Amino acid sequence: MAAWAGFTLPSAFALIMFGYGISTLHSAVAHAGWFHGLKVVAVAVVALAIRGMARSLTPDRPRGTIAILAAMLVLVWPSAWAQILAILAGGLFGLLFLRTDTVSSHSALHIPIARATAVSCICLFVVLLLGLPILSGFVHSHTIALIDSFYRTGSLVFGGGHVVLPLLQTAVVSPGWVSKDLFLAGYGTAQAVPGPLFTFSGYLGSVMQPAPSGWIGGTICLLSIYVPSFLLLMGILPFWEVLRKKGAIRCVLMGVNAAVVGLLLAAFYNPVWTSGILSANDFILGLLAFGLLSLWKTPPWVVVTIMVLGGAFVSIL
Repeated sequence: MAAWAGFTLPSAFALIMFGYGISTLHSAVAHAGWFHGLKVVAVAVVALAIRGMARSLTPDRPRGTIAILAAMLVLVWPSAWAQILAILAGGLFGLLFLRTDTVSSHSALHIPIARATAVSCICLFVVLLLGLPILSGFVHSHTIALIDSFYRTGSLVFGGGHVVLPLLQTAVVSPGWVSKDLFLAGYGTAQAVPGPLFTFSGYLGSVMQPAPSGWIGGTICLLSIYVPSFLLLMGILPFWEVLRKKGAIRCVLMGVNAAVVGLLLAAFYNPVWTSGILSANDFILGLLAFGLLSLWKTPPWVVVTIMVLGGAFVSIL
């Protein structure tokens, strides 16, 4: 808990404060060039994430095919159910058709967590995952719906933090809780602050249109998206030495990770590309940002600053 607080709270605090500012000024800056520059940053960041994840998670034709089919499914049927189906289908394909090498020797980890505690955490994880949608259906409360959406998002993220983008986009943009412009501007800004990308959820909670919003909404979203990780970590670690030796489990995860590359690929087209690249000038800025990040290894906060200034300059021209 202490490690999580130290790693997460600085970024979450900064993004929630940015959410307060952008909510107040959104009507005045919605068409400002610097604001659009933040969306261009998102294009470059997601493109870079797709390249990196594709190299490690889809290095062969079977897994590349899983990613392409997953992207096609989500683009044709843009819903949370399509994303869940893509992940499940990827895991099933991995179980049936993928093969993995034998686990290399290693030193066993000492995990000071009782198995009874671990089983309780897994049971609580499943109860919340299945029970929150039912509770949300019976109790018409936006707070419950918010907890349900962000808990489910945190439960489905595999393969890297950027996979949270398509899941959160479906969770908050599709129902109209957060506008597409605010979503992408916050995602671009999240690249300029230290800490994990999951803290983007704090920003989304702070700019949410239905109450709760502000710091209360940000706190609810931040905790809801992280609770599944805590429960799964506590639940799986005591059994990890046994699980990691089972080839079937590794094959399933290989298929799942390939599918989430497809989810990110679909999100790259919509909403990232369709909202960020509206002209040749935007494309030039996007290429510049991608080159700075990938070739010159420029710190992300520097790239965000350059894109904000570049967006403002292009709008003046």
